[in-house]
Amino acid sequence: MSKVNSIVEHMLLAIQNGSLKGGQKLMSIRVAREHFNVSKNTMIDVYDRLVSLGHVTARPGSGYYVSTLSRKQHKSGATHISEAVDAISLLREQLNQTYRVRVGDGRPPSSWMSQFDFDMRLKIPNDSKYGYGHPMGFEPLREAIAQNLIERSIQASADQVLLTYGANHAMDLIIKQFLSAGDTVLVDSPGYYPLFAKLKLYKIKMIGVRRSGTGPDTEDLEDKARLHRAKLFFTQTLGHNPTGGCATLAAQYQVLKLAEKYDFRVVENDAFADLLPPGMPRMAGLDQLDRVLYIGTFSKTLSASFRVGYVAGRQALIDSLCNIKMLTVVTSSDYLERWLYSLIANGQYLKHLRRLRPMVEQASAQALNNFSSLGFHVPYQSEGTYYMWLELASHLDDIEVARQAAEEGIFLAPGTVFYPEKKSNQKPALRINVAYANDPDFLTFLRKLRAGAVGNE
Repeated sequence: MSKVNSIVEHMLLAIQNGSLKGGQKLMSIRVAREHFNVSKNTMIDVYDRLVSLGHVTARPGSGYYVSTLSRKQHKSGATHISEAVDAISLLREQLNQTYRVRVGDGRPPSSWMSQFDFDMRLKIPNDSKYGYGHPMGFEPLREAIAQNLIERSIQASADQVLLTYGANHAMDLIIKQFLSAGDTVLVDSPGYYPLFAKLKLYKIKMIGVRRSGTGPDTEDLEDKARLHRAKLFFTQTLGHNPTGGCATLAAQYQVLKLAEKYDFRVVENDAFADLLPPGMPRMAGLDQLDRVLYIGTFSKTLSASFRVGYVAGRQALIDSLCNIKMLTVVTSSDYLERWLYSLIANGQYLKHLRRLRPMVEQASAQALNNFSSLGFHVPYQSEGTYYMWLELASHLDDIEVARQAAEEGIFLAPGTVFYPEKKSNQKPALRINVAYANDPDFLTFLRKLRAGAVGNE
């Protein structure tokens, strides 16, 4: 476990058991780094992480304080951390570097990202080096993103784009803006498991909407929207995590009609937008950011540690989200945003994408061929994403399969974790990262699984 993760867990435990009380001021960065014997940047990362999780509040000119909301949540149920244990465990395993084969990882291998100069020096004006960046984010980057959105048929100005610390931070801001404990939301089932953990922490009720080969099952969506009167529907239209599927144009239109009929907003996460053709339809383009909040990120195409993302929407809503951003993290990283803009402006990012896209396509095609030859079924057509959904025999327990694979040094992501609720009719499955799917050791494991030599308790 990294130093940052270790200290974050230590402080979360202190908040949970009351050692750090709501409203209490935390040690300054200087004192904390001496206390934990780490660098200044490490402590800044720790405090930023706690702020983004909602457990700590940053007060410019004053310091960092334990959130009073965080303490109240712990008193009324320990923030439901125990309910999120499966998702947290999977996330922790993705940070664990000890596995030899990482088929369950959410990230591509470093070799797919190796051409970037992460140590590139930027010419930054002196008045920007030591101050806060703009709360909305670096304006030239927002303008570049707005231009990309236009290419995706989403008409948006730079003032409608708020930069964030990745897609997860954007979701945090949206949750804080629209939801309170006890509210109900709709989510993809299967869907994005870190979102489920977040919602549990905030005591938001989740209702899963079945995901089909054409996108959200709109009959199921209507039944649940009518019954539960949800405020938001979190979904991933294209390059869906975990299935890899894309929603059809007809399904997207139907979702938007239901959103209007039952008065809920759609939060569209487009994490793989830069790997997909810009002309592919998106709900944000169909309704022009009326009921849709559109989330994007560069973490999937650059580096998992490169936390730059954005959310686009109506300007009034973006202004409100910016206020929450200022109250929680003050601003995002001006340096990272300038660095990213330089990659876009000098053409390096486009060159990287032109190299990355065929790598994803080739790995996906090879994986499909291998799985088919071994007798495994992939029910969703994967496009422009790192993920595939590999169905297992109905008698298998995907958690047990993942455990046995771990004993052989293979990290797998069991399908069970990607469901917001456990039901008896869920087929066992694995989320596959195509970058690792063709590893000989993994294919050997699948052969043994098919033959019944592993996978049974």
